Amino acid sequence: MTLKPHIILHFKLITMANDLMEKIVSLCKRRGFVFPGSEIYGGLANSWDFGPLGVEMKNNKASGHLNEFTDPLVECKRCHARFRTDQLETDSKGKYICLECEGKEFTLPRNFNLMFKTFMGPAEEAANAVYLRPETAQGIFADFKNILDSSRKKIPFGIGQIGKAFRNEITPGNFIFRMREFEQMEIEYFIPEPKNDNEWLEYFQMWRHEIIGWIKDCGIDFDKEIFELDVPDGERAHYSKKTIDFQYKFPFGEKELYGLAYRGNYDLSRHQKHSGQDLFAVDEDGNKFIPHVIEPSLGVERTVLAALCSAYREEMAPDAEGGEDKRIVLKFPAWLAPIKVAILPLSKKEELSNLSRRVYDDLKKHFVCEYDETQSIGKRYRRQDEIGTPFCVTVDFESLNDMAATVRERDSMKQERIKMEDIRDYLEEKLEN
Repeated sequence: MTLKPHIILHFKLITMANDLMEKIVSLCKRRGFVFPGSEIYGGLANSWDFGPLGVEMKNNKASGHLNEFTDPLVECKRCHARFRTDQLETDSKGKYICLECEGKEFTLPRNFNLMFKTFMGPAEEAANAVYLRPETAQGIFADFKNILDSSRKKIPFGIGQIGKAFRNEITPGNFIFRMREFEQMEIEYFIPEPKNDNEWLEYFQMWRHEIIGWIKDCGIDFDKEIFELDVPDGERAHYSKKTIDFQYKFPFGEKELYGLAYRGNYDLSRHQKHSGQDLFAVDEDGNKFIPHVIEPSLGVERTVLAALCSAYREEMAPDAEGGEDKRIVLKFPAWLAPIKVAILPLSKKEELSNLSRRVYDDLKKHFVCEYDETQSIGKRYRRQDEIGTPFCVTVDFESLNDMAATVRERDSMKQERIKMEDIRDYLEEKLEN
């Protein structure tokens, strides 16, 4: 059977995408960004731990749920694997195709609760049942009144939070894209009760532009790598009156990266009803109202993965012998790179090591630095390229006489000779720009 040209192209694109993900996963393990969870015991499927560089990178980033936090779940009648319906492809007749055995007979969709249930106290009784939070937002709503009263802020204002969330995902996977334990960044921006749609849309558009700016700051090409999806009625979260999904073109497909939702006054109204507490704010005329909310929601792990995919490059570059070889480089924005500066003595000889250590001790007070004196200078440059370090400072034997060092920039590989007394100021200016 001869495959049609468009089918061959489709297979090639899938192969290229899978190959890129394998390279990124391998790089992340090799260089200490992300490790498989419990690997020494054979690994825990779809569980990942952030290594030293991954933690540094993450650190740069700085209600009705029990009934509503569900996903439709179908089960293959042949192999009994379970899937979310939105993850399945269909054949020419519109029938779902099992990702495991290619069967086409499924049970009817059933709701699958995404919240992790546990018990507080010594007895596993219904009265002691609690649920791990599926998002960070509800803590903000629960504390809204205390923050409003203690800070004496006037509406509009926002409350931001970064923290762990937990979801009993049906099909976690695609490396760190979908995890059962993950970190969320959310802002609840409280606005006056809108008199018409134009009033809340103005705030909504303001936050849309802020998210676009953040995406670009992360080194992601917004025009080429991001697709904005205005989520239609029936597909939005239960609390949302308008939602935009910012979808990133990952190697494994176009998937949600961030969300921006207009939640109305749903959350505070629910909390006021069930708690019996007064959650009203007061406007300038003394009128009481329940604030409405615009919510930007951003996943930390998905941000890390998108930044890795956008930054990854394979390119030919000059080698130490005057020829060329392939270098792998992560072209992160400087602020996002886990290591900002690497100090590399040309030799392990004591006089160079002592001088290099002095440079390192000075610079590490101001930047996240790494000191490396193992292997050839060329291999050390390649190592720093692979983890995205923007600048390398090489101390050589000439440095003993002129008290200067060679500063190499990652992307252009341009080298400049800088007096040691000026290196810190030089790097600060470059990193700020």
